[in-house]
Amino acid sequence: MANHNSLDFTGKVVLVTGGTKGVGAGIAQCFIEAGARVLVCGRNAPEALPEADGRQAEFLPADVRDADSLAALFAAIEERCGRLDVLVNNAGGSPFALADEASPRFHESIIRLNLIAPLNVAQHANRLMQRQAEGGVIVFVGSISALRPSPGTAAYGAAKAGVLALVSSLAVEWAPKVRVVTVSPGLVQTEQAHLHYGDAAGIAAVGATIPAGRMATPEDIGNACLYIASPLAGYASGCNLLLHGGGERPAFQAAANSAHQ
Repeated sequence: MANHNSLDFTGKVVLVTGGTKGVGAGIAQCFIEAGARVLVCGRNAPEALPEADGRQAEFLPADVRDADSLAALFAAIEERCGRLDVLVNNAGGSPFALADEASPRFHESIIRLNLIAPLNVAQHANRLMQRQAEGGVIVFVGSISALRPSPGTAAYGAAKAGVLALVSSLAVEWAPKVRVVTVSPGLVQTEQAHLHYGDAAGIAAVGATIPAGRMATPEDIGNACLYIASPLAGYASGCNLLLHGGGERPAFQAAANSAHQ
């Protein structure tokens, strides 16, 4: 039975792909604060690594799209740590590109990064976790884009919808040793939010469209990953945890000429 120490990850090894910035860095920091040994990977070493309480994430170079790079990554994890308890499959993303203007090569690259690469990462993690008595947990970071129109990032939304189907299947195939789940954020305010929403006023205006009154923070996503990877969520597998602050207000409400306005 889970107890009040269930969010203590002391002695656990956690890998966060794309954990050097944005949402990934927030997730990594939450696990560090919970006592875990946290590994982060990316193509380039960052200027600063996530840290908390005098402890810092460990960086391993890797391109999650490259098979040889992934093999080297997991060989290094096994050699350095001897185990892996939690994988947070976070690496991904997409620039804005209208579907009728983007090239087939662009679309393929987005689907490769956001669907194929996470599957390959999870496959490596599962092989390691299945050999452990305690098994492990694989958390895919999805997106609200999988569940609603995603104009300007259509291939990304389609890839994230594929992640939901993938997780439901992997949860069956890899049970009972390995739990597989999805955490799907809505809009998140990161250090790059200004590139998408403009200045502080623009960010506030976007936040005001969300019932919670603000966008999520990376810490919000990290805390959800802590919970879903913990014994408190030990019966959760094949599911999708939505973190969208209540969703998005229907456009017709703003457009309607209502007497209540």
